[in-house]
Order: sequence, then structure tokens, then C-alpha cells
Amino acid sequence: MGHKDIAAAHPLYGQQAVRTSLRRLTEAGHLRWIKEHITVEDNSMRWVTRTYWSREPKSPEWWAEFVRARHGRDVTDAYQPGLARTSEPEPEPEPERTAPPEPEPSAAHRTLAQLRTADRRMALSEAECKQLEPRAAEWLARGATPQDLTRALTEGLPPTVTNPGGLARNRLESKMPPKPPAKTRARARVTRAVLVCGLCEEPETTTELINGICADCHAECDAFEAEEARRGVPIGYVPDTFLARPRQASPVVDVTERVAELRRAAGLPTGRGAV
Repeated sequence: MGHKDIAAAHPLYGQQAVRTSLRRLTEAGHLRWIKEHITVEDNSMRWVTRTYWSREPKSPEWWAEFVRARHGRDVTDAYQPGLARTSEPEPEPEPERTAPPEPEPSAAHRTLAQLRTADRRMALSEAECKQLEPRAAEWLARGATPQDLTRALTEGLPPTVTNPGGLARNRLESKMPPKPPAKTRARARVTRAVLVCGLCEEPETTTELINGICADCHAECDAFEAEEARRGVPIGYVPDTFLARPRQASPVVDVTERVAELRRAAGLPTGRGAV
């Protein structure tokens, strides 16, 4: 969560304003950016930068201990894989409204219908294909290929098959492959954690961090605030329109006297025969 990303998501606030706010929250002890090295059981590794927030301000010593406590932490369900931003695809023109096409037969239905090609003795009717389609689809869902399904239904057939539908049903049920084991996520652990600057993400291993901010970013922010002060903009200034205060009651105005005052100022008579 950087100041540029926040400013891009909230266009009413500029990057410098967001950066200043993040700096003050960080220096006050509410925010810290921690870069964590994640090692996964599949031998893949990655660096992940996280932003940690505390409602109560914490001391630098507290944050240092927090970083040390991250070492060895199991983050199997709490780390994000690498993401890539792609350009938005151009919208395709809407096709002309036509009659909906006939649905394509499923892979299970096609495999059953093509059994007659593999062996004429297993020629199934359309009704039999539809009736056996759920069982064949279960084979494919369990990892079997159409070729596996065809071999299971055509190998070792008797010389004469009088009921290909019944034989196919019996083989589909008796030779059903087992369900594949449930996939489990590879475990991931934090093998290293370092504090980074909240504004430029420079790690503490290469630069000194003062209350979560590096010296270079401190200097840039101080220079910006000095320039704002030189221009007469008080640091921390909040316009009156943003202050939460009750609306003041308007004074009572004598409308007749006010109209007369305006007419006298314009050189117009204020009454009959008067100027």
C-alpha cells in the first residue's frame, strides 16, 4: 500500500498529501511496512511486502520485536501469489441476436457415441448414450481420458454382444476409477522479515530507518514542508469548511431598515416625498 496507489484510487487527494499523511501515521507508530521472504514446500520462494496497522501507537522497539516474531510464521493461507497487471481488453461488439445454437454434446456423450467406431459390437443408441452420459462424465471428472473410457468399454468383449447398453452400464459402474485425492496447498513459512521505509520501501538492511522512514525520505518531506511554509501555507492547516463545528445562528435583520439603507445608497427615495 504505497502513497501512489492510494492517490490513484482516491483522485481527490494528491500524492504529496497522501505521502505526508502516511509519514505522520508511520512516525506516530501506527504504520509499518515489512518485507517478508516466503518459502513454500514446492521449493518456490518470493518476497511479499505487507502493511501492518495498529490502532494504538507502538514504539520502534515494539515494532522491532513484531518483525522478529514473524520469523518462522506459518502463512500458508495468508500469502498472495505473484500477480501481473494486464491491459483492459477492448469490448467486443455485441453479436446480432439469432436463435440460440444447439448445445454441443459433452465429451462423455461423444466418447459413448464413438464406441461403434472402436468396436461395432458396442454400438449404442442415442437414448443409451444420454442414459449413460452421467456415469461416463464421472469417469472423466476423476481423471480418466476418453481413450481410457473407450478401452474400458471395448477390451475383452465376448464374441457376441446382445445388450451393449447394459454391458456398458455394468462396466462403467464396476470399473469406475477412484476419486483423486483432495489437493492440499503447499505450506509456506516466513524465513526472513525486514522493515522497509514506508515511503520508498528501502530495507533497513541498506539504510537507517528513523521511526519507519529512511533519511532520504525524511529530507524530501522536510524540504516540501519548508517550501509550503515559505509560501505561507501552515503545516497541518485544515480549511474551516472541513472543521466539525455547529453552524452559527445568523443575526436578525430588519428587512425594512435594510431596504431603506440600500435605497439611500442608490440615491432613491426611501418614502413618499423623501430622498
